[in-house]
Amino acid sequence: MKNGTPKNTSNHSPKARIFIVDDHPMMRDGMSTQISHEPGLDVCGEADDVERALRLISELCPYLVIVDISLKTGHGIDLIKRLRERNSTTKILVISMYDETVYAERSLQAGAMGYLNKQTARETLINAIRTVLDGKSYLSPEMTDRILKSHIGGVVEPGKSPVANLSDRELEVLALIGQGNTTGAFAKKLLLSVHTIDTYREKLKIKLHLANAAELNCFAAQWVLENG
Repeated sequence: MKNGTPKNTSNHSPKARIFIVDDHPMMRDGMSTQISHEPGLDVCGEADDVERALRLISELCPYLVIVDISLKTGHGIDLIKRLRERNSTTKILVISMYDETVYAERSLQAGAMGYLNKQTARETLINAIRTVLDGKSYLSPEMTDRILKSHIGGVVEPGKSPVANLSDRELEVLALIGQGNTTGAFAKKLLLSVHTIDTYREKLKIKLHLANAAELNCFAAQWVLENG
């Protein structure tokens, strides 16, 4: 693990410090190894939850933060928002197992500059990192076209899922329900009270037009299966 001190390249230019936030140690190790072999890039630190990430990022001042959506405690979207509140210059790239149609646009709205699916990360990671470090946004061509059509062309997708109308927090709760977590377990993960989670469950049933908890559980499980 790097100690966060910038190192010099052969032309004496400081390396771009990168911080990784991911709840899977093997994923962090793999990205760290790949990034550290690239000229001009250096992994200065890592974390698996929101609070530790905020503390270390404040100490290490990385140029770029790589963020996963699902974390040990807290949530990637929340981390992005809190980083933006604290520092408007740190660049953020999201790398997640979730399909980009689910979280890419939400990530950009929260303050990230790019979104990369973990299934393609190995081949495109360095390109995505350098693109964001250059101050440009990174999305797949398919997602870029989708967003342009939606926001510039005014095209409305036929049969759009009511999931698109959920808030970021409601979507977090839906995903955790679909993964089979108990209310107590993901209340702890999201740092919320059980009562608050129960309130979100009720909101989800209303917004998704579901009659009861059983229908919500089935809907959530199917949604997670289809979206990573």
